[in-house]
Amino acid sequence: MLVNATNMLLKARDGHYGVGQFNINNLEWTKSILLTAQEMNSPVILGVSEGAGKYMAGFKVVAAMVRAMDESLGITVPVALHLDHGTYEGAKACIEAGFTSIMFDGSHYPIDENVAKTTELVAMAHDHGLSIEAEVGSIGGEEDGVVGAGEVADPAECAKITALGIDFLAAGIGNIHGKYPANWKGLDFEALDKIHQATGNIPLVLHGGTGIPDEMVHKAITLGVSKINVNTECQLSFADATRKYIEAGKDLQGKGYDPRKLLAPGAEAIKATVREKIELFGSANKA
Repeated sequence: MLVNATNMLLKARDGHYGVGQFNINNLEWTKSILLTAQEMNSPVILGVSEGAGKYMAGFKVVAAMVRAMDESLGITVPVALHLDHGTYEGAKACIEAGFTSIMFDGSHYPIDENVAKTTELVAMAHDHGLSIEAEVGSIGGEEDGVVGAGEVADPAECAKITALGIDFLAAGIGNIHGKYPANWKGLDFEALDKIHQATGNIPLVLHGGTGIPDEMVHKAITLGVSKINVNTECQLSFADATRKYIEAGKDLQGKGYDPRKLLAPGAEAIKATVREKIELFGSANKA
């Protein structure tokens, strides 16, 4: 059932658990995530980066595929289709394409420009019944080619963006996209606590959920984090399972080269990763 993400995240905030945003890249990814969320009776957010949207031939194709798949698989848990790290233009395109939620990442703009663009997109999103996430203070690591260093957001800027009527907020607290370096200092819980206090209990978003130790994830949830983004971990488990299949020579046995067979171990590996994360975040049976 496609919905916006507002209610599922307010419920998560009040129930002290997290909802996973799992990024999708193709049909296998989408199907694996939807089936696992249904099996675990968990709300779920499907994240689409602009790069992945382009790869899948455009946001309209993605929205049509997700809606049709949701229906044909008989998915009854709440599913939000969410633009991840959207540009101003990308956010508008997803509103038109039939997404149910958008993220506008204005964190690289000066705060006044971030405020102006976020204000406009909040009005557009809410007019169309979508939820909207905004970001303050760039998050480290790589997101579609942009590299930062685990920055920490300013609570006053977070309060300013929250006051614009957004539904949930991504704020840097030392988290990084991709694999975490060996010398990573960990999440800054003092900063998270200050941001949580400054933003009136708005659901907070933890980007770069791959590789953050379990106990840090649990602690972040107690400090207002209601949405946790996972992308790299699914990619790594998919790649690992696919490599093992080919290294074992299974693509050369019978019709093992058939893409349905070739991609099956990877699709199962994504399911296992999503299952593990839903258990960690505490969203099982919360649909």
